[in-house]
Amino acid sequence: MAQINRSSWGLDLAALQTDPSAKTVMAGLDSSLPAAAAAQIAQMRIVREPMAQLVVEMDTQNQAANKLADPDAKKAARKAYQQAMNDLNREAATRSLLRDLYSPAQLQEQMTWFWFNHFNVHAGKRDIRAMVGDYEDVIRTHALGKFRDLLEATLRHPAMLRYLDNDQNAAGHINENYAREIMELHSMGVGSGYSQADVQELARVLTGVGVSLKPDNPKLKPEWQPLYIHAGLFEFNPARHDFGAKHFLGHQISGSGFHEVEQALDLIAASPATARHVSTQIATYFMGDNPPAAVVDHMTTAWQRSSGDIATVLRAMSASPEYSASLGRTFKDPIHYVVSAVRYAYGDRVILNADPMIGWLNRMSEGLYNHETPDGYPMNASAWTGPGQMEVRFEIARAIGNGSAGLFKSRTAGSTEQPAFPQLQNALYFGGLDRTLSAQTREALAQATSPQEWNMLFLASPDFMRR
Repeated sequence: MAQINRSSWGLDLAALQTDPSAKTVMAGLDSSLPAAAAAQIAQMRIVREPMAQLVVEMDTQNQAANKLADPDAKKAARKAYQQAMNDLNREAATRSLLRDLYSPAQLQEQMTWFWFNHFNVHAGKRDIRAMVGDYEDVIRTHALGKFRDLLEATLRHPAMLRYLDNDQNAAGHINENYAREIMELHSMGVGSGYSQADVQELARVLTGVGVSLKPDNPKLKPEWQPLYIHAGLFEFNPARHDFGAKHFLGHQISGSGFHEVEQALDLIAASPATARHVSTQIATYFMGDNPPAAVVDHMTTAWQRSSGDIATVLRAMSASPEYSASLGRTFKDPIHYVVSAVRYAYGDRVILNADPMIGWLNRMSEGLYNHETPDGYPMNASAWTGPGQMEVRFEIARAIGNGSAGLFKSRTAGSTEQPAFPQLQNALYFGGLDRTLSAQTREALAQATSPQEWNMLFLASPDFMRR
């Protein structure tokens, strides 16, 4: 059971120990989806229109609604705007789940979720709903590469800059929000040796790093014009930057524009504290609460030797005997439970509607892009084992066990639900999975009076709750 659950949404990392080409395979896995899933994604607005264009269009729609004088017309226009923004958010969530369910690049998808949670943004803030799909795509591109590159990719994305208010960070009007979270959450971690003065200096480094929806560049002094950067919605505006010298993590950074940001990120990414803090989080994600210190030590060493190569760090984790010993002990958080249940129940039959999955995740308080604070969803098991959580899992198990659970009814008006009865007592089950179950679970399954009840008992079993 543990091997199945670890590989159902994410490659079996144990296999990476003996495959010298594993890094190449992980980085270049064919991410093509089944035709039915690819067709759904191809119709999405977030795919058909570039993110920058979407954001500008939605901003224009919002401004037009606010300018209407008639109260009823304004109300209707604002409702249409909010619905359009919600649709963009739902498209991103649907695409994310389709990839989790059907992409052959399973480890990449699993790490995409991990990194999004690590560099969390809340889609409900400002105009981030129009950006969140692209933000997830950027993270996905770097999910198995160098941490340093991933760190800068998130820094350059308007979703992060909007979420942590760095687009309001300017010389003379310092906003420390983003600088603090980079140090506290994204890299070195609390109590790792940096000071409040380092946070303040990093905030000064980040002045002028922001977002611009305007098509034209601002008028700048001649000496500032070569320093201006405008790529998509990302902007570095030297007119808003503090060019004074900074003392950050024991190093002097001279005023030079965006190059200061790159120097600061180099120092952060190279810090031993970053290697240990992020390695611990990765180990917790895969192995559960309080990962063994020996594993974290091994991962930290691999991080430092590889300059933060994520695939190398994963390989170091999977090579440890402690990793193998942890199989079957890691409690599934809601996303792992929901995705693994649908994958096991329906196999490669592509769902037509991800709304039930989105709803289940929201009910279990782990909705996609829905965590309001920068710390992301907790990874400790105690956060997900309460009575209310388990009750929803039993309802999901019953819904799937009885049939299609609404997953095979298209959102198109007038569509009918396609029959999809899951056969969980399949070749995989009788091929060895049954022998991994506890005696208690086997006894409970033997009491089932119908295939539907058997399905429900299996998906609700303590064995299926772990990976």
